[in-house]
Amino acid sequence: MFSRTLSKATTPLLSPRRLLSTSKPPKPPPFPTIATCPSPTCACSPTPSMPPDLEIDQKTHLNGLISTYAQQVLICTGKPDWPSKIEDDNSGDNLAADLKELIGSRGAVFSDPFNPISILNSSLESSTPTKGTTTPGLITTSAYLLPAFKYVPFLPRVSFDSVEALVKGYLLPEKLHSAHDGLSPIHRDRLTRKGEYRELLYGVRDVEEVLVLVCGHGGRDRRCGIYGPLLQGEFEKKLEGRGVEVLRGAVEVGEEGDEKGLLEGGERGVKARVGLISHIGGHKFAGNVIVYLPPNLKTKDGERHPLAGHGIWYGRVEPRHVEGIVEETILKGNVITEHFRGGIRQDGTILRI
Repeated sequence: MFSRTLSKATTPLLSPRRLLSTSKPPKPPPFPTIATCPSPTCACSPTPSMPPDLEIDQKTHLNGLISTYAQQVLICTGKPDWPSKIEDDNSGDNLAADLKELIGSRGAVFSDPFNPISILNSSLESSTPTKGTTTPGLITTSAYLLPAFKYVPFLPRVSFDSVEALVKGYLLPEKLHSAHDGLSPIHRDRLTRKGEYRELLYGVRDVEEVLVLVCGHGGRDRRCGIYGPLLQGEFEKKLEGRGVEVLRGAVEVGEEGDEKGLLEGGERGVKARVGLISHIGGHKFAGNVIVYLPPNLKTKDGERHPLAGHGIWYGRVEPRHVEGIVEETILKGNVITEHFRGGIRQDGTILRI
């Protein structure tokens, strides 16, 4: 009798219906979405088969599986692959190694756990100095800063000053996290961005083209080494098939610092670059793709693109998904939730759904 009374008294407290009624409804995604990638309307490359020890993870929920970062530095190496640790390339003489010395990890000169910087290599080519830009024949490296959507064409390899200028002028935070309130004024000042250092870097411009970045780091994991080049070619083909101009080769920077052919007038339709990049995490979700959509991007109707100023991470991308990503995400502004790993806004906010 006692146990029956106790059961009746406690049952309402355990009722799933009552708990459900007090829960808050989920917030809608911060951007337009579609659930699945549309089936291709034309022929595409076959999905590569993987050996048993390199299977693609088809079960893990992808949403939220994205590295947290304030900026990505995308270094233009002109090479399609690199050692497992990109700072070891060319016997350690490379921009990635220089940057990691300053901001790469704990113990670096400007290390700040509240301002994580992701340093990646890419297959995109570096701009070549010409008369009127900087010293002709000088060996330089170019880099994209994302999602700041900046392109830095000339970082001379003979001087560490330009690397420090890049860090101090663009990569350090404008305002420190409150956790740094206890630091001395000198230390706080050292960790804060200084606009005057930007003047030391010539020809920096806004990125106005879509960037499609595919992990192709075969030196780190064979899955990405197989998927990367295949998806790169598929994206180039499908973009051009939808009327998007695919830009190839190095960015040509004129004497005034403008990119030739992009900022000198003419028809300003959607343009894109497609490149391979180094490790971003999650090789078991290959193919991994990041699509950066510039802040000035418009839809084909001339309206502001819903994803302008965003970077969208996708996983488990196969050749049969490329047409759908081009159509839905790049042209229309819809995030495909079945492939969505996460996103980032231009202000550095990490996005999940």
